[in-house]
Amino acid sequence: MNPRPVLIAFVSVGALVGMCGCGSSSGSSHSPYANHGESARDPERARQLQAEASALSRSKGPAADAEVERLLRDALAADLYCGPAHNNLGVLLLRKGRVYEAAEEFEWARKLMPGHPDPRVNLALALETAGREREAIDAYDAALAVYEGYLPALQGKARLQVATGRTDDETAAALDEIALRGTEPWRDWALVWKAKLTERQ
Repeated sequence: MNPRPVLIAFVSVGALVGMCGCGSSSGSSHSPYANHGESARDPERARQLQAEASALSRSKGPAADAEVERLLRDALAADLYCGPAHNNLGVLLLRKGRVYEAAEEFEWARKLMPGHPDPRVNLALALETAGREREAIDAYDAALAVYEGYLPALQGKARLQVATGRTDDETAAALDEIALRGTEPWRDWALVWKAKLTERQ
């Protein structure tokens, strides 16, 4: 059985410094944010609401999703360019099966957090859910490009490659790394698949 992929959400409060209000991204005509102007941005308020959403999610879990979503949307109303709020809203939407909306949020987060792998891993998971495996692999590669050896990206890419028969020269090395650094279910999975790939050679 394959280990389950994990969406990466709710960046710690300390990691949020500088991530809200530090960039901009032009929304497409199809974006819910397309007509959002530059006026009345409040990055500090967005950070506070994001932190509140993070704390609530950690303490209450999925039972608090509706309130967490409200806080995240309020954070984006305060500052459209708060990357973690986009990322975490995307996680909630993907959990609810709203794949297209989730992918849009991850795209915003990816643009606003250029050095952070998490929105790219989450985007890959959304693309997988939509059946767009080749684009998902590209998104995992993008995460690894900004954070070499990032374990969730290695795990996600390798799992998708073996599931779809798209293994390449890098897959075996990724499986070795997962077997070394992953949790027990991931280690076991990686060792099984490394043996299978070796048998096929």
